Amino acid sequence: MTRVVLVTGGARGIGRGIAEAFLRAGCSVMVADLGAETGDWAYDLASQDDLEHMATEHGGDGKLAICEVNVTDDASCRAAVAATLERFRRLDVLVNNAGVVQSGPISEFSETDWDRVFAVNTKGIFLMTRAALDALKASEDAAVINTASIAGKEGHPNMAAYCGSKFAAIGITQSLAKEFAADNIRVNAICPGIVGTAMWLEHLMPSNTLDVEEKNREFEATMQNRIPLGRPQTIEDMGAAAVYLASAPNITGVALNIAGGLDVH
Repeated sequence: MTRVVLVTGGARGIGRGIAEAFLRAGCSVMVADLGAETGDWAYDLASQDDLEHMATEHGGDGKLAICEVNVTDDASCRAAVAATLERFRRLDVLVNNAGVVQSGPISEFSETDWDRVFAVNTKGIFLMTRAALDALKASEDAAVINTASIAGKEGHPNMAAYCGSKFAAIGITQSLAKEFAADNIRVNAICPGIVGTAMWLEHLMPSNTLDVEEKNREFEATMQNRIPLGRPQTIEDMGAAAVYLASAPNITGVALNIAGGLDVH
């Protein structure tokens, strides 16, 4: 039976890589993302155009559908699950990938930014998982994959909100793995290293150039020296890890580093 996967934050970046990996694995995928106005952030978040591009590129065979979701809103989370069940009649894998970053020293960090980071990165896992729980219990091969980070295993200066939210994501993963074991729902996390998405290229490691190709070359050169395996991680790396964890029948409670040796635990 074809497994059905719901990926939040799935219209671009790591979420897109995860959605495409599940499609290659033969799954049906609901890509859920903001779509509407994303607010004032230091980098662009997914737009309606990103969602529609996913639908145009991958929706021809009926294996991919799209919907809007705001993971900080309970009604929106429940609507995304309902849309998945209406389209595909089941839900086997929930990927809580939606995430945001904001950095800066605590002395200058706003309460609004702190709350937004935790609302998306931690509360979003809670609300989406709770909304999907009944559907997951009805599956014979259920899994939850949370996108955490290597920043959830080691703190960094000026990153207290992001690191704290990702530490929390790993703690939530471990707790739910034990809580859901009796229902045979496996819960794991992926911990990306450095991936050349908007989060890194536009916010965490900005460049003086506006040329996209030159910016990418600078990024690649920096990562060759910084990462033991000599290259940045890719969205395809994250997709492969998510598919593996969703399919491994006796693995739960794991927070898997995909970081090229940059961070080892």
